[in-house]
Amino acid sequence: MAHAAAATGALAALHPLLRCTSRHLCASASPRAGLCLHHHRRRRRSSRRTKLAVRAMAPTLSSSSTAAAAPPGLKEGIAGLYDESSGVWESIWGEHMHHGFYDAGEAASMSDHRRAQIRMIEESLAFAAVPDDAEKKPKSVVDVGCGIGGSSRYLANKYGAQCYGITLSPVQAERGNALAAEQGLSDKVSFQVGDALEQPFPDGQFDLVWSMESGEHMPDKRQFVSELARVAAPGARIIIVTWCHRNLEPSEESLKPDELNLLKRICDAYYLPDWCSPSDYVKIAESLSLEDIRTADWSENVAPFWPAVIKSALTWKGLTSLLRSGWKTIRGAMVMPLMIEGYKKGLIKFTIITCRKPETTQ
Repeated sequence: MAHAAAATGALAALHPLLRCTSRHLCASASPRAGLCLHHHRRRRRSSRRTKLAVRAMAPTLSSSSTAAAAPPGLKEGIAGLYDESSGVWESIWGEHMHHGFYDAGEAASMSDHRRAQIRMIEESLAFAAVPDDAEKKPKSVVDVGCGIGGSSRYLANKYGAQCYGITLSPVQAERGNALAAEQGLSDKVSFQVGDALEQPFPDGQFDLVWSMESGEHMPDKRQFVSELARVAAPGARIIIVTWCHRNLEPSEESLKPDELNLLKRICDAYYLPDWCSPSDYVKIAESLSLEDIRTADWSENVAPFWPAVIKSALTWKGLTSLLRSGWKTIRGAMVMPLMIEGYKKGLIKFTIITCRKPETTQ
């Protein structure tokens, strides 16, 4: 009964916080409008209530949320976040742990969002001009930062390819392999715990290198892209879909202080290191002698996504799942409105970067 009372208190605290913030941001007329003072005060009061409620329900949280006072390392934090949150995400949104792709300005219904996640995969393949014909289609794929393996299983079904996924989360790797077995794909798809900056694969193994929304977690972006290129076969296509900050103007040396502060609050919740811009990725790819480098800003095409995630979190299933999952997941949910704010301000750019490893010289 004590746990039930604590959960009820936490629900009461979380619900107005997410609902009020989401409503304010979505209704903002100016893309650069900040939070109003009235809303800020309400959010601070709600935040205090949330902290008290979470403390009250501490016995129900996972052990990772009550770890030692010293903050965990980045890799450990990322693994812990996804160990906690992947089950919640799958139960509400399914096996694809990434944004959906929508027509710009589209008013999407909840039933559209899972289809939009599949469309994100297809749009990425089309942008990168990955061939479909039997002779040229990918036969070996690496999924770097694979989540629970939704992209890998989709690509294995689409191309008949052998797909290998790596993630820092043991829970994700185990669940990915279980889903592969359930879907009859164990002979085509496998997942393991691995570091994207030190991939456990030999040079030149894959003819499609895929990274769907994992680059933002990489502390060394150059090493990240270098490893993608290392495991790519000659002529292989590399696809990176990731969160970036806006490109700097020629007169700027860095982002503005308020922009840096907003990104820091997001980073603290999602275990993200420093962000980079799309142009930074292009420079890295050029420095590695990669070819056919192309980028696109798909921020408008993912605009309906975060409001939909917040809406799903405000259902009874979403709220109770959050409270059972642990503090890392709750904290991530509480900063979701900041992602909307970042997109509206033009600070956050949802970016695809694609390039090709040169063919071997004859």
